[in-house]
Amino acid sequence: MQTYVALLYSIILGEGRRVVMADLKAMAEQLGLKNPRTLVATGNLVFETRATGIAKLEQRLETAFEKTFGRNVVIIVRTAEDWLKLAAGNPFPADSAEAGDQVAVRVMRKPAPADGVAALQAYAAEDEKVASVNVDIWVVFSRERPSSRLLAAMNHKRMGIGTARNWNTVRRLAEMVGSRE
Repeated sequence: MQTYVALLYSIILGEGRRVVMADLKAMAEQLGLKNPRTLVATGNLVFETRATGIAKLEQRLETAFEKTFGRNVVIIVRTAEDWLKLAAGNPFPADSAEAGDQVAVRVMRKPAPADGVAALQAYAAEDEKVASVNVDIWVVFSRERPSSRLLAAMNHKRMGIGTARNWNTVRRLAEMVGSRE
């Protein structure tokens, strides 16, 4: 059995879009996924199943989600090993230790275009940082501004399919999968 992390894109935004994590867990169980568990109410699912292709697993989860909840949601899947590498590759450890809610990673389905990542620098305030690590985009958001231009600039159209998680969530998911390996 292989452990996987599945990240659902924007499931709690907007009227009538909230998904109860117990229902998400039940959906995973109905798919035959073993030991499904969730983390916070933002669509983080950890489970075990036989090793399979990531794209196939993403499609299977997206199809089940649409059937169960009546809407299409992008789901990004990583193996536990890849998730632990992602967490270990955090390019901003000092910022993460100081303010884990201000450091985020946009977990990408495919590598973000290099020119798109470079263009993000133009949207960064003086106290913000951007880095590309492997296929993902790491950002340190400003503590001085309530909203960042970077967040809007990291959209699907510009960067490709992905979903963001803050460092606190990344770390907690790494702890969940690390204890299962």
